[in-house]
Amino acid sequence: MPWWSWILIWVALSALALLFLVFCGFKLWRQVVALVRTFNQVTAERGAFWDKSLEKAAVEHVTEPRTAIPGSAVFATPEKMKDDYLAAKEERRFVRLQRRVARRKERGQLQSLRDIEAIQDVG
Repeated sequence: MPWWSWILIWVALSALALLFLVFCGFKLWRQVVALVRTFNQVTAERGAFWDKSLEKAAVEHVTEPRTAIPGSAVFATPEKMKDDYLAAKEERRFVRLQRRVARRKERGQLQSLRDIEAIQDVG
């Protein structure tokens, strides 16, 4: 084999190796672009979901202004404080019950018979 055939063989092998690297780089670039596009879509969807959740939470968690004067419990009778505590506890329990029923209704889940009976008893 003449000496120039070795040069030709190495040039051809180098060109094929370079072509293979360019092909792999192009394929990797396309995958990265697809990944970034998917990431942007998911980020936009989650952002919209998060904004909707914050809106819903802001609407649901509107609290009533306080009617009790801070420090008035010091001068109240223990019976009145116990009655106030039990009334507030029952109100919190009923609000949780209403949220649970609304959440299950929104998701299309079955309602608990206990929850339905509790709402009917109050209403």
